[in-house]
Amino acid sequence: MSMKHHQPEYFSINGVTYQVSVVNGFTNNSSLPLVIWCVTQNGDDIGGRALQEGDDFSWDITLGFWTSTPAFSCTMKWDRTRKKFEPFQVHRERPKCGTLRKVSWLVKEDGFYFNDDEGNWIKDFSWS
Repeated sequence: MSMKHHQPEYFSINGVTYQVSVVNGFTNNSSLPLVIWCVTQNGDDIGGRALQEGDDFSWDITLGFWTSTPAFSCTMKWDRTRKKFEPFQVHRERPKCGTLRKVSWLVKEDGFYFNDDEGNWIKDFSWS
């Protein structure tokens, strides 16, 4: 698995690349940003940001041909609410992400919405 912050090559000798994006979809949180922080399973820091309305945090994941899943998770924080989630799980997102290999999450007051950039936002889970 590798993380890159540039235009992906979708197929390479290293594997297949997926674009992952988390977007702040809150309607009125100008004073309270949505904070995202991601780490690998080994504790390596991927990074994070404080997202204002409409901002996104994006990165690429390259799955090697022998890799079953990227091992990272993100912690989302909004006001006093926290949620830890895995924005890309091979068994969950690969069948849904389509030919564009894009995995997008819109985080709103009532939950987390998935989109493969080819359709509508669909709520996958709530904050609780």
